[in-house]
Amino acid sequence: MRVMVLVKATEDSEKGILPTAEAFEAMGRFNEELRNAGIIRAADGLKPSSHGKRIAFDGPGRTVIDGPFAETRELVAGFWLWEVKDMDEAVAWVKRCPNPMPGPSEIEVRPLYEAFDLR
Repeated sequence: MRVMVLVKATEDSEKGILPTAEAFEAMGRFNEELRNAGIIRAADGLKPSSHGKRIAFDGPGRTVIDGPFAETRELVAGFWLWEVKDMDEAVAWVKRCPNPMPGPSEIEVRPLYEAFDLR
């Protein structure tokens, strides 16, 4: 089962405040554990939404919306793509993760559609 693990943005991440060197090192160790377990497929952090754009679709029309975007708690600051046996395994790994932000934070886990889901 593939899951997308989404690190939710915070006010600090939207301001471009990076984690401490110690936090980067702890996350590096966690990512190494994921690699050693054969779970991680991809991972990266995202720049603040002020660097991003959204494209709104309405029929044939397209509208480009410049960041930053409102509702920081709904934004994504980083992600992993994992291959796990089930959602319980994904949750167990997230519980082992160091806090990705200096203060309170959230991580969301969402399963990806697989070919058999689309039949």
